[in-house]
Amino acid sequence: MNAHRMWVLAGVVVALALTSAARELPTARPDRVGMSAERLDRITELARGYTESGKLAGVLTMVARDGQVVHVSAVGQRGVDDPRPLTEDALFRIFSMTKPITAVAAMILYEEGKFQLGDPVSKFLPELAELDVLVDGERVPAKNVMTMQQLLTHTAGFSYGFVETDPVDKLYGEVQALGAKDMDEFVERLATLPLKYEPGTQWHYSVAVDVTGAVIERISGQRFGEFLKARLFDPLDMRDTFFQVPPDKLDRFLPNHGWDRENDKLVPFDDTEFMDYTGGTRVESGGGGLVSTARDYVRFAEMMRAGGVLDGVRILSPKTVEFIATDHLPASINAGGEGERPATNLLNRGGGFGLGFGLVRDPALTGVIGSPGEYSWGGAAGTIFWIDPVEEIVVVSMIQLMGSPWPLRAELKVLTNAAITELK
Repeated sequence: MNAHRMWVLAGVVVALALTSAARELPTARPDRVGMSAERLDRITELARGYTESGKLAGVLTMVARDGQVVHVSAVGQRGVDDPRPLTEDALFRIFSMTKPITAVAAMILYEEGKFQLGDPVSKFLPELAELDVLVDGERVPAKNVMTMQQLLTHTAGFSYGFVETDPVDKLYGEVQALGAKDMDEFVERLATLPLKYEPGTQWHYSVAVDVTGAVIERISGQRFGEFLKARLFDPLDMRDTFFQVPPDKLDRFLPNHGWDRENDKLVPFDDTEFMDYTGGTRVESGGGGLVSTARDYVRFAEMMRAGGVLDGVRILSPKTVEFIATDHLPASINAGGEGERPATNLLNRGGGFGLGFGLVRDPALTGVIGSPGEYSWGGAAGTIFWIDPVEEIVVVSMIQLMGSPWPLRAELKVLTNAAITELK
């Protein structure tokens, strides 16, 4: 091989290596971006306290400022019955942290003019054209037309079936819409259920984002997961985010846990009854079905923080990102139910709701340090992320504990904000 060809091949190898490296967020010393390394280490100590006391198996946290990673800590082990150390490439059930991804996917189509927020949902899902509302035990035709904006803000009138004593939720439990084999069957099952309230009159956590996924399928002509992969995951190099864990990555998929209150200890939790991550036999849940890594989710959140672009790949316009992160709930809306813990007493504690994201309107009313305009969401197994557009910070923290009783999320916010040494 002549010298010229060797240099050409070497250049190709270097170029490929640089391209690969460019797909990772850069790292920075915390002091270079106005944060304290010593104070960020408190996040590690917090996690260590939880894992060494047996309250959590493992905690993985990433913090970035100005698009640069300043803190990564993987503390503890994979599971209560798996003593292997927790690693940065671990795969987590992110449950409702799927919702912001689904909302962004919908807004990609919105930017292309495929729908307007005032469009009736029935324009895309005619099965939902004639829905009833349960009023005093009787089903009566809904007076209001359900819109796309209501789907994206949990004001559409749907529920989740969490409250067994509620008559509507009881019906959700019987129909098991999310147990459908695909989106079409999911919509068909959902169409048989009454709404919990008139569309546009209350905020109530629900399957609305799963319905959004069905709309995306109908508009795009692709399976929902295929659309996400083509329009979000591949462009953002979210290489470990999917509804079904590939066989060659199953060894990185963590076990789930519950807290045994009677015996005061962490125990394994079998979630296969309501979510299938390996068989592909259930609907691709836009409300809670994805598995991901902290690394992948930081890339998604950083794209939003940076105004819809990452590594030169534009997903959304900065104007659309600003619109998503604006409170879309009118003053007349009441909080009719709780969602993940970030949404507890959502409208009564300084919060609001954008398009797929919970918002902080007044940090003082939330009782936790933060910035006005911060947007976020969490998952049922304790995962959490937030984007602070004032301080240009992104945080992703992952655990696997259903209905966590611990104040880890609030504590993490305090420690992250306390590590800021220079305000924006």
